[in-house]
Amino acid sequence: MDPSSSAPTAAPPSPTVSQRDQWMVESHVFQIYQLFATIPPNAQSVMLELQRDKHIEFLSKGLRHLGSAFTVLDAKCCWLCSRPWLCYWILHSIALLGESVDDELQDDTVDFLNRCQDPNGGYAGGPGQMPHLATTYAAVNTLITLGGQKSLASINRDKLYGFLRRMKQPNGGFRMHVEGEIDVRACYTAISVASVLNILDNELIQNVGDYISSCQTYEGGIAGEPGSEAHGGYTFCGLAAMILIGEVNRLDLPRLVEWVVFRQGKECGFQGRTNKLVDGCYSFWQGGAVALLQRLYSTTVDKQMEEASDIFTTSDVSEEKVSLDGTSGNATHHFRDEDISESCSGDFKNIGYDFINKWRAREPLFHSIALQQYILLCSQEQDGGLRDKPGKRRDHYHTCYCLSGLSLCQYSWSKRPDSPPLPNVVLGPYSNLLEPIHPLFNVVFERYCEAHEFFFAGS
Repeated sequence: MDPSSSAPTAAPPSPTVSQRDQWMVESHVFQIYQLFATIPPNAQSVMLELQRDKHIEFLSKGLRHLGSAFTVLDAKCCWLCSRPWLCYWILHSIALLGESVDDELQDDTVDFLNRCQDPNGGYAGGPGQMPHLATTYAAVNTLITLGGQKSLASINRDKLYGFLRRMKQPNGGFRMHVEGEIDVRACYTAISVASVLNILDNELIQNVGDYISSCQTYEGGIAGEPGSEAHGGYTFCGLAAMILIGEVNRLDLPRLVEWVVFRQGKECGFQGRTNKLVDGCYSFWQGGAVALLQRLYSTTVDKQMEEASDIFTTSDVSEEKVSLDGTSGNATHHFRDEDISESCSGDFKNIGYDFINKWRAREPLFHSIALQQYILLCSQEQDGGLRDKPGKRRDHYHTCYCLSGLSLCQYSWSKRPDSPPLPNVVLGPYSNLLEPIHPLFNVVFERYCEAHEFFFAGS
């Protein structure tokens, strides 16, 4: 047979829809980075500036008037699309920017959330609707963000505790609402609210650790329910809840760290799941999980090296060496059960307070400068508001979680939760600095401290 007459080589397979989407996102992001790299330094400074006034204008307008896209905000919408959530996203973003709303608007918000509070406990998506754990979390965080006697005293803790008990399931999980789904998100919202309001007890905690542990996947991340795929939002929720109940050492933390840090991609932002597109909101969901894990590390390197069997490798960044190309070095770290137990020891009611105030100085486990770059250059809109990625529209949800992630980055090297970071770890002008947050609850740290004093006084 003549070799020249052999069959032609088969054509390569066509790219999948996911591959094409990934290439498109990379192209958009890298065009922005290329532009940034080629413009004069003064123009670079402008691109890296956080547009505070524009963001405040966008947020304030949203609080007073929502466009037609938000007119159908009832129980038929997804769990995020309800008015307490909009109050939280907007008011938390304003607080992160160091601003507040006027007394009249604050009173109106408290009065509105009172109308969302069910007579039998919990908050609904709107007046007269069914109470829901997600909107309960959003409403409580909003009232803590507003602060003050009227706001904090408006929460009926006794009735709310009863609602949480009714949502609790024998397997340790919680339902989002009556006859609703059981998942890790419900566990977190219930435990977070109970912890910050000082109503967390053994009845609410019972078997929660069993349920969340069963949701950790072979990858290391945490799924919404057993057998599902690891997801950034559920990973944050599961990890934070396990810390708040004092059972975080039941998770496989080395695998969890490995999964989370590898979700930061070449675009410099985080993806929510393996092989998915980057999204600005995961600046908090994944970045927040990494920030929590950072606080679980031992402070003594010598002790870390003594137990070689516990050693594992994660991405490590030196802020003195990083550049905007996203490169980083490697270092060796490991968890020790006694370190984790110490950081979450004592009365579980005070874990949220003790956890953030027993700061363990560690360098970030992710590339914090690169993430700030993605948020400022790719998620920020110059006319105000932040977005998922280039090509997407700004919205209040992404504005909230992009700014929350930016705050985590800026304070990721600080030894104390509220100690001002050095200028070299804040990308762009130092005026970009936001307020610090409590990473377990995602409320501004100062407002959390006020709420803790209010709800724990005399306990």
